[in-house]
Amino acid sequence: MKYLYPLLLSGIFLASCKKLIQNQVKKQVISDVTNGLWYVTSYEQNDSNITAAFNGYVFKFDANNTVTGILNTDSVQGEWLVNVDARTIMSDFPTAGYPLNQLNETWYVDDSYTDSVSAQCTDTVNHTINYLQLRKQ
Repeated sequence: MKYLYPLLLSGIFLASCKKLIQNQVKKQVISDVTNGLWYVTSYEQNDSNITAAFNGYVFKFDANNTVTGILNTDSVQGEWLVNVDARTIMSDFPTAGYPLNQLNETWYVDDSYTDSVSAQCTDTVNHTINYLQLRKQ
């Protein structure tokens, strides 16, 4: 019994440390994403390259989970959510037409740096895998 309490306390401490680390990682990811403007460098959909449809668009991610797609003086607002543990980012532009509505998915992040992200999703309509790359300006 005398070893049970230290074991229990160490278990609680380890769980608390893991949660603290996860929160710090999430804060850093949100900081990296919300600092600056992003643009699409590549989008492959259904074996077709539709990158050109995003020419001129930039994206501003905010810490309050809003994202704005900007083309010249026009802008469309949507939302984004990050799940650090699952390595996913969900984006949704509910009122947007083409091409922004093509981003309305949950994207699995394959690779990421402070200035670039590569992700893929399974298209919920066509059931194909789409590939997206973003870069920070």
